Amino acid sequence: MNRPLLLLLSLLGFTACTAAKENTSSTNTSKNPVAHSTIVDCVLYDGMTKESTQLTSLTSGAEVQVTDTVDVYFVKARVTKDGKTLNGYMYRTCFPQR
Repeated sequence: MNRPLLLLLSLLGFTACTAAKENTSSTNTSKNPVAHSTIVDCVLYDGMTKESTQLTSLTSGAEVQVTDTVDVYFVKARVTKDGKTLNGYMYRTCFPQR
């Protein structure tokens, strides 16, 4: 009698653990670009490696559209500078913590 009860409780515990949803996404559910202002001088790169070329340099207070949070270190960003729109990657440390 104890063995089936133990099996049932184990099964219920397992399903409860796997059914719980871990919310790892940001609170912003919008898929549209979000405008941010930089807090330090930053660089817009064409990739996420040490060999990536610099597309442009931005001064603090520059407005940047963040289009995606790529990983722990980078965000995908869009910048309009001198009438030209540039897409690339920036360090997360360029922006204030939210």
